[in-house]
Amino acid sequence: MSGATGAGGATGGLAGGPGGTAQQPYGGQTPPPPPSAPPAGGFSQPTTYAKGQPTPPRGTRVPGAPGAPGAPGHGGGQPRRPGPPPSGGGGTGRTRKARLRITKADPWSVMKVSFLLSLALGVIIIVASAVLWMTLDGLGVFSSLSGTLKDVTGSGSDSSGAFNLMDYIGFGKVMLFTTLIALVDIVLMTALATLAAFIYNSAAGFTGGIELTLAEED
Repeated sequence: MSGATGAGGATGGLAGGPGGTAQQPYGGQTPPPPPSAPPAGGFSQPTTYAKGQPTPPRGTRVPGAPGAPGAPGHGGGQPRRPGPPPSGGGGTGRTRKARLRITKADPWSVMKVSFLLSLALGVIIIVASAVLWMTLDGLGVFSSLSGTLKDVTGSGSDSSGAFNLMDYIGFGKVMLFTTLIALVDIVLMTALATLAAFIYNSAAGFTGGIELTLAEED
């Protein structure tokens, strides 16, 4: 009888409590107290958790707190975009300058460029000579010069011994002479430009080359 009474008293002591509510043990320990209201800074207070209970990451923001994503006055959770940079100097752009040196000129590239340029110049000379000759011939310059020379060097109506200007400045001879000049110009310009590249490279080794100042506006 005394053992049963002791067991009943122990059971009643575990089941008893304020308001008649039974308190069950939590993993052999007392349950943690309920969390308090979130502070004004937006972060939860550190809480002591029982063994085996998962803990949230440190610095977890409390929903609804000021400064938290989605809270009123936070801009709807969208990131803030930076404003336009201030325009200084009255809207004028800043000029950047760079000083460069030409220390070497590749002779092969110089030869290719000079060949193409001299070839274009030779074609221009040939075309310009043809156009000039046809223009002078259409204006009657050659016929008037030929008549004047025949009158000066001829004897009366017999013009067999007279000087004929068109034998020397005919279209075929003019074009042949112009083509020879253009070919010589192509060869000489290419050779001289390549030789000038070699000479410049030798001089740049002693003087450092030509210095250039480049400017770029923003």
